[in-house]
Amino acid sequence: MFVSSATILHADLDAFYASVEQRDDPRLAGRPVIVGGGVVLAASYEAKRRGVRTAMGSTQARRLCPDAVVVPPRMSAYTDASRAVFAVFDDTTPLVEGLSIDEAFLDVRGMERIAGTPQKIAARLRRRVREQVGLPITVGVARTKFLAKVASGVAKPDGLLIVPPLAELGFLHPLPVERLWGVGPVTAEKLRLRGIGTVGQVAQLSENTLVSMLGRASGRQLHALAHNRDRRRVTPGRRRRSMGTQRAMGRRADTSPAALDTALVGLVDRLTRRLRAAHRLCRTVTIRLRFDDFSRVTRSHTLWRSTCQTHTILTTARGLLAAALPLIERNGLTMLGIAVSNLTDGRAIQLALPFVRDRYGPNAITRAVLLGRDLGLSVPLLPD
Repeated sequence: MFVSSATILHADLDAFYASVEQRDDPRLAGRPVIVGGGVVLAASYEAKRRGVRTAMGSTQARRLCPDAVVVPPRMSAYTDASRAVFAVFDDTTPLVEGLSIDEAFLDVRGMERIAGTPQKIAARLRRRVREQVGLPITVGVARTKFLAKVASGVAKPDGLLIVPPLAELGFLHPLPVERLWGVGPVTAEKLRLRGIGTVGQVAQLSENTLVSMLGRASGRQLHALAHNRDRRRVTPGRRRRSMGTQRAMGRRADTSPAALDTALVGLVDRLTRRLRAAHRLCRTVTIRLRFDDFSRVTRSHTLWRSTCQTHTILTTARGLLAAALPLIERNGLTMLGIAVSNLTDGRAIQLALPFVRDRYGPNAITRAVLLGRDLGLSVPLLPD
């Protein structure tokens, strides 16, 4: 369905974790704040301007910003703040599609008579989040979900940007290619080696040319987005197509095979509890690795049938991790993650151990290998 006016909002809280810390401790207002210990989980914009970024090691972050205030994460506070913000979203429009605990798409199509123009709705939403929750939020408004997200990224921090339909390509085409969804460092490098640095230059290429350069899926997607063709609608309550969890290792962490296996066991236990709680089954298991130079790789395997059983998923993940050990030994490891996809609905019969843990909490019964171990932080998520 073609939408002829800019009625899609992308609302994104600014430096969410760090902003909550600055809100709750007035002494931190205006100061560079880093959330995390060995690895940066979040950084305030004052710290980001000094080069600090998420997933950076604490030593490097302190070297870039020696006067930063480092605070431990408070996940319950972030969960409460997220719920308060989503209450404002839900009071703004019934069409809210959460992307994470700190961002969402909102569709305000057809609300002009009762709530004003999309620009007025967006301005009012920002004001309410500031007044009721105490946090800054950036909103981009456009005709498509893709462009609304781009607009909010350009407007950050604490901004509002509306892209009228007649100005879409004039706004989009001068931007760097990294603004296109799916363009990470590897794809950007491929494009720049061919002299392609802006979205407009991508738009000048034919779809066949992009497919030959990047593959069928990526080429077709970038060709469509470069012309702002995005037919996806805001879909409330859409179930996840994948679930994942990860753990920051830190540059000085023990990355021996035994230590990595212990970390993997903890991650798989956490993820499979979520699967069962959501009554989902998966077929594809993926491990995600981030190395010392911030490069990333993934390794996946698709099972012959769907499952939510911890043993099956752990065995698969262990095989993927074992195959990646030479890469880890050569490049170092700063993050280990696991994801499951190809999700389907299912009401699996629970074995005794998962049942007890799911009903009475993750610490009711634990594996011997995890006793006394730091399992990392459990990051707050939207409902599965």
